[in-house]
Amino acid sequence: MTSSASALPFDDIRNLVAQMPGPDAEAVADVRAREGNLTKPAGSLGRMEEIVEWLAGWSGKSRPKITRPMVAIFAANHGVAAKGVSAYPPAVTRQMVENFAAGGAAINQICIAHDLGLKVFDLALDMPTPDITEEDAFDEANCAATMAFGMEAVAGGADLLCLGEMGIANTTVAAAVLAALFGGDPKEWVGPGTGVDSDGMERKRAAVAAAVARIGDVKDPLEVLRRVGGREIAAMAGAVIAARLQRIPVIVDGFVATAAVAVLYKMRPDALDHCLFGHVSAEPAHPRALAEMDKTPLLDMGMRLGEGTGAALAAGIVKAAAQVHDGMATFADAGVSGKGVE
Repeated sequence: MTSSASALPFDDIRNLVAQMPGPDAEAVADVRAREGNLTKPAGSLGRMEEIVEWLAGWSGKSRPKITRPMVAIFAANHGVAAKGVSAYPPAVTRQMVENFAAGGAAINQICIAHDLGLKVFDLALDMPTPDITEEDAFDEANCAATMAFGMEAVAGGADLLCLGEMGIANTTVAAAVLAALFGGDPKEWVGPGTGVDSDGMERKRAAVAAAVARIGDVKDPLEVLRRVGGREIAAMAGAVIAARLQRIPVIVDGFVATAAVAVLYKMRPDALDHCLFGHVSAEPAHPRALAEMDKTPLLDMGMRLGEGTGAALAAGIVKAAAQVHDGMATFADAGVSGKGVE
């Protein structure tokens, strides 16, 4: 994972977050003006209209189009898997990465259905991060380097980024991150993940509680990430920073992706304004995490697969919203009687 940016210390990451631009107000105003003249009753497309305004604001385009959407899956392994917190062994992470490459996973089919690009990033799968109940996941240099890797993964000209992940035991890590960031009983952030049984749930709760207790009352979000996070979580956080700097709107997937971006939210409350949360996961603590950040997901499909599947499904709606706004006729174009048309 070497890169020219791999030496970024946390201070430089903080500076990048502080420098993230706001929305393009002129593009939003242009969308609203056109929306008011399209051949439909005002407000009749509901949240579809809000999505187009969001796209305009964060892409800087008055007639936003989605022509190069990309799903980015970041895959990593975790030492805490040795605590028996998952229904599957760590070898499944690499096996699923190979399945993505072969086109055999659910995310492949959703990408085909919605004409989305797909990139999968192997984050040193043969070298799991340490067991977070006993050691920090990273030192500062490696955590920053992994965030920088995520930043560079955005390169390539995508105009919509969908975040996804793959990693056995990463719902355990995500629960630890969210518990450390938002507080409360760490065990209440724990869910079944891949479908762990009751004994596994007890081990998982104990692991999350131990990890959070080990780091104590850490307030710095980047320190939380460094101490109890994982490579895919750090890389997704980096990708979101880069997307904001490049004016690329982002769709966040489920529980693990939400934990990643929550690090940025705790650094700067408006850091996620360029992000749409694609769905609410069936993982029990996901609605709580969304509520902590005052975010409303687009879909509620009872899903908990990961892989970016919820984000990719939401991308189909986002693409449709952009197409409707761009392709619809105005009242004047269509010769239809309406506001301002005789």
